[in-house]
Amino acid sequence: MKQEKIIKVSSGYLMLFALAVFIATIIYGITQENPFIVIPLIVLFIATIPGFFLVNPNTSKVLLLFGKYIGTVKENGFYWANPLYRKRGISLRASNFDSERVKVNDKLGNPIMISTILVWRVKDTFKAAFDVDNYENFVRVQSDAAVRKLASLYPYDNFKDEGKEEEITSRASVNEVSEALEKELAERLSMAGIEVLEARIGYLAYAQEIANAMLKRQQATAIVAARHKIVEGAVSMVEMALEELSKKEIVELDEERKAAMVSNLMVILCSDKEVAPVLNTGTLNH
Repeated sequence: MKQEKIIKVSSGYLMLFALAVFIATIIYGITQENPFIVIPLIVLFIATIPGFFLVNPNTSKVLLLFGKYIGTVKENGFYWANPLYRKRGISLRASNFDSERVKVNDKLGNPIMISTILVWRVKDTFKAAFDVDNYENFVRVQSDAAVRKLASLYPYDNFKDEGKEEEITSRASVNEVSEALEKELAERLSMAGIEVLEARIGYLAYAQEIANAMLKRQQATAIVAARHKIVEGAVSMVEMALEELSKKEIVELDEERKAAMVSNLMVILCSDKEVAPVLNTGTLNH
């Protein structure tokens, strides 16, 4: 037997009725002072009691007889089975696992702190009970191994120049990374009969020793990108101003005046501080 087998066992209520008959018979035997009836029934009564068991909603009982797998009872209710059966309860409820934050190196070799949140449940009770030693500990260990592997496959962040193809990163591509993590965990936990309901990154950050340096790098990258946009916009505005002045013939500018105007406009548009105007009452050369 290498797979789960769902079985049905006797109703516990029918056996309770049978025990009530035993008790009535025992009482009758006592009144008649007949030990040949009383003693066997008492022994049978005591031997029958361990056969009762409950299966609560979203739980199961794995039944064993002298080391042999008999089957699994998943339907909730009150039952009776062979008193010699060993009954092992396995929960079928969804469970949450929030892993500890571990320090690993990302694809670029930068140390990061990462943890995962996993929602799982037992799907195959045979595999959970017999294919692994402790399925709950197996989930913890394999989750830790999966998140370490995942962290090494992606960079935490990229600093490529704009215009180049963007790379999947742990910080920016949360959905893609979570899907990869869920797939990796599903493959690892399938041998234990575990179904992965959801897996996602719970915590992600640079390790403390490089956090400040990486923050400065991110800020510098953001500033450069912002300046790039400002310069692009300023050039477009200067070009538009020169075209409009020329089209409407508001003023005629020679090359020297155009250069001066472009210089002034670029300073005004690209400066991060307020510009103080200077009134020129003469010519450009005086």
